Amino acid sequence: MRAQRRATRLAGIEIDALILDLDGVITRTARVHAAAWKRLFDDYLRQRATRDGTPFSPFDAGREYAEHVDGKPRYDGVRDFLASRGIELPLGTPDDPPEAETVAGLGNRKNILFVEALESHGAEVFEGSVRLIRSMRAAGLGLAVVSASRNCQLVLRRTGLLDLFDVVVDGLYAAEHDLPGKPAPDTFLCAARSLGVPPERAAVVEDALAGVAAGRAGGFGLVIGVDRGAGRDRLSKAGADIVVGDLAEVSIG
Repeated sequence: MRAQRRATRLAGIEIDALILDLDGVITRTARVHAAAWKRLFDDYLRQRATRDGTPFSPFDAGREYAEHVDGKPRYDGVRDFLASRGIELPLGTPDDPPEAETVAGLGNRKNILFVEALESHGAEVFEGSVRLIRSMRAAGLGLAVVSASRNCQLVLRRTGLLDLFDVVVDGLYAAEHDLPGKPAPDTFLCAARSLGVPPERAAVVEDALAGVAAGRAGGFGLVIGVDRGAGRDRLSKAGADIVVGDLAEVSIG
């Protein structure tokens, strides 16, 4: 039975709820996502270069992933990266086949690549994050996952973590309810409302620049940046109150 909800101090701030991103915060699937994005974009960019007779410049799975793709809804990531390269494609529709040269078609192709990799390699978790989540659950805090991924619940089930959370706001939910993705704060604010907690009484945990910016824009009481490669300075500039390398570093009580 769930413990009675009560406030807990996290990193010196009293909160009633903890809202976490999935990829890169709870699970190591950010690596799988980055690899799927690189395969997608490199294949597409190589095809364009061959067709147009221009040099091929591969996708940078570090810098370009962090700047244009990480933490965003899939189609937004496609559109924003291509725009950074001066490429504009029709949006298309979610029903576009993965071969379609549209934003939706490329996004659907990326999802196929990600699911194939997930089925082959599984999903690892960050143990420091899982320990913190279990501690917060035992303390009675509200717990939510907010992820741009439409595979969020699949990943949570495969890692055995789904039952730890009261609320999941993922890419499917956001699309069904017309919620803009990060860096807009709407998905985080939706999770807080579902938990019955005002944003100033909740903490957001993110590893993506777009996610940190969303937490700050939503007026949350604490925004924790987890540096999995985005960079401590950049996470701080995006709006993180504190930046850690792992959630095991966050003090409780």
